[in-house]
Amino acid sequence: MKGRDLFWKIFVIVCAALVPILFALNAVQADRYMKAQNEIKALEQKQVELVEENKRLITDISLLSSGERIGKIAEEELGMRKAESEEIVRVEMRR
Repeated sequence: MKGRDLFWKIFVIVCAALVPILFALNAVQADRYMKAQNEIKALEQKQVELVEENKRLITDISLLSSGERIGKIAEEELGMRKAESEEIVRVEMRR
């Protein structure tokens, strides 16, 4: 019976020691989870910002590449004009 009593005492001590260790591990895991969750929220916010920036840039590209705008710059800033039909020279190349 003495061996059995010793086993139970050791068992109780080990269980009593495991409880705070398990609580500590749970707290560490909860902290890691919260950090991961915060990082995900930050990345989702960054994604939203990048999508909005991308939309703005696409709009800017559309505005800047419009034929009307390019024609206006060519005429007003570069002094260009549309060529008359008699000024156009066509070159054909045969193999």
